[in-house]
Amino acid sequence: MNNFTTGATGTSAVLLDSGNLVIRSPSGTDIWQSFHYPTDTILPGMQLPLSTDDDLYTRLVAWRGPDDPATSNYSMGGDSSSDLQVVIWNGTRPYWRRAAWDGALVTALYQSSTGFIMTQTTVDIGGKFYLTFTVSNGSPSTRMILHYTGMFQFLAWNSTSSSWEVFIERPNPICDRYAYCGPFGYCDATETVPKCNCLSGYEPDGANFSRGCRRKEEPTCSGGDTFSTLRGMKTPDKFVYVRNRSFDQCEAECRNNCSCTAYAFSNMKNGSTSSDQSRCLIWLGELVDTGKFRDGSGENLYLRLASSAVDRESNVLKIALPVIASILILACISLVWICKSRGKRRIKETKNKYTGQLSKKSKSNELENETIELPYICFEDVVTATDNFSDYNMLGKGGFGKVYKGRLEGGNEVAVKRLSKSSGQGADEFRNEVVLIAKLQHRNLVRLLGYCTHEDEKLLLYEYLPNKSLDTFLFDATRNGVLDWPTRFKVIKGIARGLLYLHQDSRLTIIHRDLKASNVLLDAEMNPKISDFGMARIFGGNEQQANTIRVVGT
Repeated sequence: MNNFTTGATGTSAVLLDSGNLVIRSPSGTDIWQSFHYPTDTILPGMQLPLSTDDDLYTRLVAWRGPDDPATSNYSMGGDSSSDLQVVIWNGTRPYWRRAAWDGALVTALYQSSTGFIMTQTTVDIGGKFYLTFTVSNGSPSTRMILHYTGMFQFLAWNSTSSSWEVFIERPNPICDRYAYCGPFGYCDATETVPKCNCLSGYEPDGANFSRGCRRKEEPTCSGGDTFSTLRGMKTPDKFVYVRNRSFDQCEAECRNNCSCTAYAFSNMKNGSTSSDQSRCLIWLGELVDTGKFRDGSGENLYLRLASSAVDRESNVLKIALPVIASILILACISLVWICKSRGKRRIKETKNKYTGQLSKKSKSNELENETIELPYICFEDVVTATDNFSDYNMLGKGGFGKVYKGRLEGGNEVAVKRLSKSSGQGADEFRNEVVLIAKLQHRNLVRLLGYCTHEDEKLLLYEYLPNKSLDTFLFDATRNGVLDWPTRFKVIKGIARGLLYLHQDSRLTIIHRDLKASNVLLDAEMNPKISDFGMARIFGGNEQQANTIRVVGT
């Protein structure tokens, strides 16, 4: 804590260990504090007021650019229509919305690979709501910011690289975009690739979801309507908050109002200090910005349906289910042996198909008889691992395309290189990289774990190296300090060892032809690994020089 006193009155400015700058009177009263004016950042212990009637209500406002602190169009704070939810706006339009608070004291809990825990919390103090977060003892410096791109990021300080690292951010996939699937549609994040579906009892209103969904049959509002339970849902926007209601009373509020399309109820005894220990939400009209969460969180949404539609579906199911079950049992018995006998052969044929395509397109005499020894990874598995190539998983990009961080089934982290169609790296270079790196084994060469081709897509899966490429240290004024002389010498020696292996010690003599700082990756211990062999050239066993008709390299 630092204390600076000025003037005869004894008023002092105090910088607390939390980062809060406080103007304090001689009596010890805090006259002003920086935590009440958060700009674009929330620090541990800060409370961001979500209730718009709070005297201290404010929004986070993002910078205009990475080096421009002027205000941008992106802002974040409590919703003026309800202080139960947090919204990011792009100007006046909602860009992302967190579902209405359901009374849970801890709304998010994250643990990084370094072992520290961060808890994001919504608290109810005297009927007013605040967003705050805390970290466990011994944690590195952390902060939450509204990025100039509109992303809400959780950052942690990496002392090794001397830089801030993003370990989670929102919105992430397309399911987080506000009202992505239109009225009465919802984005299902439980699918391998998130996609739009219609709520029960609804159908698409047109060829796509640009207009959302429409009812198959209107409720009669004669007392015979029923409610379908949708589990694990993100509750929609534009609700009416009805206080002091039990679950049965909440249902009655909706049932007795012909305009009510859905309701949700939550017991808030564990998270609320106000006299109202329940939360009843009802929706009148359209349901927008609804979703189904991948992690099983969310809550029950009770959707109003015409009883005739439910009865009709029930009768059809009573007849169809036994018939379908019988057919399925017979089909399973007759097909199980086919699946077992053909499964391995199908996988092998698929891999051979893609390997054959690459072999036909290869122009390298040295490679034409080489087989691809790497595992073929299905495109769907790559999509799942990278959350559909979402921007928050992107590690970098260049002329070749983009690189994404992914997590395969089993928990293995990988770096996925997605070659762009305009990169100039065709089938020959792609196969070069697949064959060469698979056959080269050295601690200073990056490991290739698999490959994938799908229609026009060409993808390479490498080991994930957390410190990224050497150029991010050399040309960054902040991170450059990590490269002291022992570390620089270690990097230089590792690169030299890798080149010696390529030129002299490996079974195949390889000339890289595109070695530069951005093609040298660094692992967690700053060990260098040479990457990107798309432009590499193989020499014959006795060759010491060769001619080329292509000018390549850097």
